[in-house]
Amino acid sequence: MKKEALILSISNINFMKNQPKSNYTFSLITITVLFFMWGFITCMNDILIPYLKQLFNLKFFEAMLVQFCFFGAYFIGSLLYFIFSATMGDPIHKIGYKKGIIAGIMIAALGCFLFYPAATISSYPLFLAALFILGLGFTVLQITANAYVSLLGSQESASSRLNMTQAFNAFGTTIAPILGGHLIFELFSTADGSFSALSTRVPYVAFGVVLILVAIFISRVKLPSFHAESGSEPVRGLTALKFPNLRYGMLTMFCYVGGEVAVGSFIISFLELPSIVGLSEAVAKNYLALYWGGAMMGRFLGSISLNTKIPTNRRFVYMFITAIAVFGVIYAVVDLNFSQISFFLLFVALNFLAFFIGQSLPARTLMIFASVNIFLILSAVLNKGSIAMYSILGIGIFNSIMFSNIYTLSISGLGKYTSQGSSLVVMAILGGALVPVLQGLIADRVGVQSSFLLPTCCYIVIALFGLYSSRHLSVVSPTAAALGGH
Repeated sequence: MKKEALILSISNINFMKNQPKSNYTFSLITITVLFFMWGFITCMNDILIPYLKQLFNLKFFEAMLVQFCFFGAYFIGSLLYFIFSATMGDPIHKIGYKKGIIAGIMIAALGCFLFYPAATISSYPLFLAALFILGLGFTVLQITANAYVSLLGSQESASSRLNMTQAFNAFGTTIAPILGGHLIFELFSTADGSFSALSTRVPYVAFGVVLILVAIFISRVKLPSFHAESGSEPVRGLTALKFPNLRYGMLTMFCYVGGEVAVGSFIISFLELPSIVGLSEAVAKNYLALYWGGAMMGRFLGSISLNTKIPTNRRFVYMFITAIAVFGVIYAVVDLNFSQISFFLLFVALNFLAFFIGQSLPARTLMIFASVNIFLILSAVLNKGSIAMYSILGIGIFNSIMFSNIYTLSISGLGKYTSQGSSLVVMAILGGALVPVLQGLIADRVGVQSSFLLPTCCYIVIALFGLYSSRHLSVVSPTAAALGGH
């Protein structure tokens, strides 16, 4: 989540009939640029955590308040949106998706600009406030942008469009540790190499300016507008919670977002440990990019593997070609030589095997991927040196399809309660706020390496949800399960 996409209220949107067919290519490109920026800025949190920890001499628990404030904003924003939509009607349906997207961008830009006074007076609470507002802006984008992408064309091709935009979102999370780390740790650092809050001023003001420019561009270009049919009453109360798969799915989404964010947040600190590999922040950020780059690759591969419209014999050919291409992109981005990155190919091969065993079934694939991550985290906890490092970095590629599969299985069979169920699943992103903070508290007590036992529990819950879904839910369309991503 990093930076990662939540699809709200797609299933129950009724469109006006007889709309003329249009070419939405330019509109899709415009929104894709937004997704890239969105992913990039979200993943900057993983750079900020070790940076602010040293700058303000924080404990791990205190440093993880970065994620608490950022992802806590997702929960609060989604909760407020849910309450308003359930009582007053869906606000996005009233103002339109385009205005909703612009509103989200402007709020996020405000959060970026607040980094300037926070850095100027060197105030950690103001940094946290800026991150909270930034998270509120991205919450609005979660609610609007993903649904809007699904509308830019036929519903039959919605899956491919969403996966494409999410791939660029993941590309942003991949290069953020490299470029963002260079900006904060090197380009705008002090001459003597010491830490200064001023290092964050220029990067985040630049991010804010870019977001403003994107908002202005979107406001000026002609994007298609969609309207919901009138006369439909909002579903009131919490009736959707009568579905057991939704209740279990909310817990699972909480654990997934929490586990993914916690692992990403601690990778640099983990690799700094002398018992692991003792890397500096400047080098460790390149390996962090591998973690998020794996999620990008897995998302591309998942969109192919879970698409039953592609003949089986062609799927693995397409996946093989895609894997080579994405690996080439990752290799070009990270500042590592081939011998340092070659281990990643082993996880790509293991990912292929997991997809093959999953047989394009979302629940089974989810269970297998979660089980692999349980093994990898335990390996990182129990081993030292390179084996522990490789184990923790391999988790990213197996996180890739989890959000989409959890989301789809959670709302399966909800019917008219799908919209309400979707908003409740969105609220479960609170896991990204609480689990890293709890792991930080554990790390302060027992050490960073042992603290990874907490994400292990998260992946156990995910694996059990996959097992439950495979036994109790009817087969969910694999193509539908390819939607979205974090």
